Amino acid sequence: MKVNQFPDRLINIKGKDYLYFGGTAYLGLPTHTEFQKHIINGLQKWGSFYGSSRSSNIKLSIFDEVEVFFAEQIGAEASVTTSSGTLAGKLVLEHFSKLNYSFYHYPKTHPAILHHKSLPLFQEEKLHPNLLNNTPENIVITADAILGLEVEATLFNLLNKISKTKKVTLIVDESHSLGIVGDLGKGIFGGINNKVLSRKIMVSSLGKALGLSGGIIASDQGFIKHIKEEALFVSSSCANPAYFDAYLKSQDIIKFQQDKLKANLNVLFKGFSPSVKLKFNKNYPVIYSEEETLYNYLFEENIVITNFKYPTYKNLMSRIVITANHTEQDLLKLKHVLSRK
Repeated sequence: MKVNQFPDRLINIKGKDYLYFGGTAYLGLPTHTEFQKHIINGLQKWGSFYGSSRSSNIKLSIFDEVEVFFAEQIGAEASVTTSSGTLAGKLVLEHFSKLNYSFYHYPKTHPAILHHKSLPLFQEEKLHPNLLNNTPENIVITADAILGLEVEATLFNLLNKISKTKKVTLIVDESHSLGIVGDLGKGIFGGINNKVLSRKIMVSSLGKALGLSGGIIASDQGFIKHIKEEALFVSSSCANPAYFDAYLKSQDIIKFQQDKLKANLNVLFKGFSPSVKLKFNKNYPVIYSEEETLYNYLFEENIVITNFKYPTYKNLMSRIVITANHTEQDLLKLKHVLSRK
């Protein structure tokens, strides 16, 4: 179905308002008035778009400023922004594709970081046998920070069982964790300290919780330098500088919205007893369901959720998304409807 305005806590379909528990705007920033004002001010300073290579002789200072800030927030040595999260993932994959690396992936890894020659990390719930032999080789392992259809951060303890003859690089996609998971929304990157890893890399869209147009790659200084030298990076336009200007000026707003989201989760999950089988975590703003009739049931109750066929899922994906902008009344209605299906 097509709509003619941004769907916030309400969505208008054919002239009728529904409660909207879908999308990815976890912090409710796209419609936040003060956040929008910062974007408008950013547009007035930096223009609507700067369609130039980051390697051009004229460089905008805002990129260095925001990339240093992001690196400190995430807990990385360095970061670089891109025009999208998908481009961030493809840049990293292209870098390793030109080297002699073997690729493995966690279940339901996002297509942006899924190499076409990648093998499943697990076979029959055990690490792929190739990772346990004594053959020296370079390995890239890709994973989402929160795996598809899961509601808790991915644990990487099993990686410590990989043979010490392997040089392992871990690529983690934080698109659905950055801004809402970890201390102050830092995500999980900084807390990954597996002894088997020789390098860890974070990629992420900034268009989910943070409401920004663009993507990011974070890692050690040496790797980020290599990415900036990649032909695909050099030949690509930059992200919109106005959004980054707004982001730097909106930290108080973001913190406030993070606190609102936590409060909303407390309202919803206090005494939460759904009658339908759901996968949820009281600290994460997404509820998953594999119940085929759930979407239509909620729609009849004037509630719209996310429901579509995702490339790496076998069935339709049903996601109930809670944002910072939902009201207590919204959440109590959702809780009531889910308790009596």
